[in-house]
Amino acid sequence: MTADLALLIGIIVLLIVASAFFSSAETALTAASDARMRQLASKGNRRARLVERLRDDREGLIGSILIGNNAVNVIASALATSLFISLFDEAGVLWATIVMTVVLVVFAEVMPKTYALTYSDKYALAIAPPIRAVVLILSPLSVGLRMLANRLIGKRQTDDSDREEELRGMIELHGADGDADDRETQAMLSSVLDLNEISVDQIMTHRAGVSMVDANDDLEALLRRVLESPHTRHPIYSGNPDNIIGVLHVKDLLRAVGQHGSSSVGGNGGRKLVQDIASDPYFIPETTLLFDQLQAFRKRREHFAVVVDEYGDLRGIVTLEDILEEIVGDIDDEHDIDLAGLTAQPDGSWIVDGGVTIRDLNRALGWQLPDEDASTIAGLVLFESRTIPRPGQEFRFHDIRFRILKREGHKVTSLRLWSTKHG
Repeated sequence: MTADLALLIGIIVLLIVASAFFSSAETALTAASDARMRQLASKGNRRARLVERLRDDREGLIGSILIGNNAVNVIASALATSLFISLFDEAGVLWATIVMTVVLVVFAEVMPKTYALTYSDKYALAIAPPIRAVVLILSPLSVGLRMLANRLIGKRQTDDSDREEELRGMIELHGADGDADDRETQAMLSSVLDLNEISVDQIMTHRAGVSMVDANDDLEALLRRVLESPHTRHPIYSGNPDNIIGVLHVKDLLRAVGQHGSSSVGGNGGRKLVQDIASDPYFIPETTLLFDQLQAFRKRREHFAVVVDEYGDLRGIVTLEDILEEIVGDIDDEHDIDLAGLTAQPDGSWIVDGGVTIRDLNRALGWQLPDEDASTIAGLVLFESRTIPRPGQEFRFHDIRFRILKREGHKVTSLRLWSTKHG
């Protein structure tokens, strides 16, 4: 073997190594974990920061790598063809095509990409500096080619909904094949994204279920009412329930009574005491999104809000706990009932109060009743049936059988429900 022949083979080998480097770099830098790089960068890792900067301009990164990779592949193939022609005359073209195809596929594509995919985070950190140099050198050519491509095929616009769908897909993949903890994590992360789509009227306690106190009640009646209630905060109304003038905290009431004595604040004195210790009501519209309301609670350091409709009439109340339960599930304490207004029956049916919210019912029974057009189970029946049903009437929709048990005026107060999905 002559020196020129050995030099030519050496150059071809170096070009194949360079091709393997470009192929593995493309795979590693695109497959490396964003979260892992962010964590390392926040701890001061310079190479992780470099990886993030490179991936901020993915088009420039991929364009430079592809230019370098194709350049070395073309040069290697051309030199190999020249080498094989010198060895096998005209048959050298065929031999060069066969050998270079096998070598490039195996040693410059499959093997380096497999390694880079297996150790993507570690390898991305290792090759970030040389790739940065390649990007700087080839950036003029890469920018020119990118402008040409954008002019020919147009630039794709990525909106927020695309990113959200991608994130939701990643969350689904995380919990799909995981254990119970992974599925719980998946449900919580999905619930966080849902906060920007759910309004407070879908999770609030409806006015019919709100424990309110009358500002004109005497102290004895007031104490009896709040002590019978499992709640610590109660809206105070004057005249009619739509006229909310304050919010009474049981702790403040008991502290005031302890300081003044119940006998000294009887009658009008008790009413004045209640109005003095009550906090100002915090009103919010029923269309407020849960994410916005959570931020508002944090900013105002509030836990309790009164929900009103467009006319200013009372719709219900929502608390910080209600919003947190949308993320982590039910938070039970010693006073909580599994789901007030829901009673299991021996035949597999359920007796449900009309004011039970659809979201609470879905969560308790694992159903998928829609809550876009109604927030309570009675409201859903009215919406679907387009009538005000009479006791004894039955309906079937959304794989559920509904029987009306009680009605007060135009209000459905009790229903029996059966799941017909499997029967």
